[in-house]
Amino acid sequence: MTLNEDAILKLVDDYERQSRAIKDEILRFCWYMRGGITYSDAILFSEQERQIISDIIKDNLETAKKSGMPFF
Repeated sequence: MTLNEDAILKLVDDYERQSRAIKDEILRFCWYMRGGITYSDAILFSEQERQIISDIIKDNLETAKKSGMPFF
């Protein structure tokens, strides 16, 4: 596969955006877990594991909103 310079730059930009999004997601997990998981551990999660944790956090936020109980 051969790419021209513009295609390579676009690919690098896409990878950088994806990398930032993953880091953002993982750091949010660490914040929600209040130290219950380290960044080093969380960075090893698969995409499926990150999605499951994200779903759990969303469910807990919704439950807190509906119940009026504090989440934080």
